[in-house]
Amino acid sequence: MVSRSGNPTTSIKFAAGFAVSFGVLTIFSGGAALFAEPELRGLFGDVVRFVLLFNFASGFAYVLTGVGLWYRKRWAVRASIFVFLAILCVFAFLAQHILSGGAFEMRTVLAMTFRAISWLLISIVAIKQIGWNS
Repeated sequence: MVSRSGNPTTSIKFAAGFAVSFGVLTIFSGGAALFAEPELRGLFGDVVRFVLLFNFASGFAYVLTGVGLWYRKRWAVRASIFVFLAILCVFAFLAQHILSGGAFEMRTVLAMTFRAISWLLISIVAIKQIGWNS
């Protein structure tokens, strides 16, 4: 099967599979940090709680959006863009937290950068392969 843009649909299947896998990993890693015993929470370092809560919750959106992309649902294109924009908003709040002297881990900044780039690319593939208009 070939899409409108002439690219094989394997790119949307890859993006969808990546989104679902990323979502499952996000749910498990976020859950581990959120629901760990108090003695183990110290191992996670300077956790920025609102980022952790957002990432855990967004993992479910990643899975749902990935499934929608797999089945080439147009709503999933919009959902992927929404996920990307939500990540950017939380990233902006993280930047404000850091600039105001809040404690953080550099790996949080790197993880948010990875999330933003990943969802930007997923959204681009979704728009090209499925389309934006209904």
